[in-house]
Amino acid sequence: MKIVVLGAGLVGGPMALDLARDEGFHVTVADVRREALDHVASKAKVRTVEVDLSRTDEVTKLAKDHDLVLSAVPGFMGFKTLETVLAAKRSCVDIAFFPENPLALDKLAKEQAVTAFVDLGVAPGMGSVLAAHAHTQLDTTDAILTYVGGLPRVRHWPYEYKAVFSPIDVIEEYLRPARYVEAGRLVTRPALSDPELLDFPEVGTLEAFNTDGLRTMAETMKVPNMKEKTLRYPGHIEKMAVLRETGFFSQEPVDVGGSKIRPIDLTAKLLFPMWKLEEGDVDVTVLRVIVEGAKGGDRTRYTYDLFDALDAATGIHSMARTTGYTATAGVRLLAKGLFADHGVFPPELVGLRAPCVDFFRSELEKRNVVYKEKIEKL
Repeated sequence: MKIVVLGAGLVGGPMALDLARDEGFHVTVADVRREALDHVASKAKVRTVEVDLSRTDEVTKLAKDHDLVLSAVPGFMGFKTLETVLAAKRSCVDIAFFPENPLALDKLAKEQAVTAFVDLGVAPGMGSVLAAHAHTQLDTTDAILTYVGGLPRVRHWPYEYKAVFSPIDVIEEYLRPARYVEAGRLVTRPALSDPELLDFPEVGTLEAFNTDGLRTMAETMKVPNMKEKTLRYPGHIEKMAVLRETGFFSQEPVDVGGSKIRPIDLTAKLLFPMWKLEEGDVDVTVLRVIVEGAKGGDRTRYTYDLFDALDAATGIHSMARTTGYTATAGVRLLAKGLFADHGVFPPELVGLRAPCVDFFRSELEKRNVVYKEKIEKL
């Protein structure tokens, strides 16, 4: 089977390497950056294509030349890229986490008789899969709460933060209003709001705040209380709020010495070297999913915990492992014909199917990404 990975970055590259391990896959990696392509090609037998993925004609050609597409383009390109792939009659696994509603493409996918797994990373992603699975195990579900964060193991002033994702995509998390469900109603709160402190044994105290990570669960899951919060080291909220409220994240151009500059472009340019994970930098991923409800007359809580760190043997960062290997498990699920329905499927809809959940957990555990489950009567 011929598979093309769109994007050769810190997540796209490791996904291509993981897929290249399968003898039945012929993997192509596409990116506009030759150095990124060469880096991937130096580590595995993959075909590389230097191409501008913002061009729909190029994406269409790549899709039609392959059997299955794995999209790891930046969020601002994600919706159009997925739409283009589906229009080319190719199934796709997508981790672009674009701001648009992916379910808007469900009709197109069904018309073209193809399948799209969207938001298939950590959270949204595997966290949503497990939340939906716990929901199926309960008679009634009252609440789903997800906490997730990718962090550097060593804290360096001033931001104590590094990421495998583009700074623009991270900044978007701090701008986009956070939607959650409270008492059966959709509620919107500002990003970075409702801070709380939580303790995790592997990393200590972290602060949690609202971001728009609930995604499609707000409409696909009929649970009266649902929320997702992002985790960072304490103090991060205030720093990001200061930058946001001062206008450093604004997309409106300002005049500086006769030149028009978007503040967000300058901010991203300055933050990129400070936030970029370099080879050898140890990052960790922390995830906790809590699902509460009733089962057999008892109040019951399902808790899923993940703590993952950089793989020292391969040098692959934790966020790339936990995000990327979930997505490559989705590719294998489709390639094996274990999911035959057509349409757009966010992770929680995949998680309603027990065999799919077992498949994901098995594939991840083979790569030492282990989600621990605890079931308690309250």
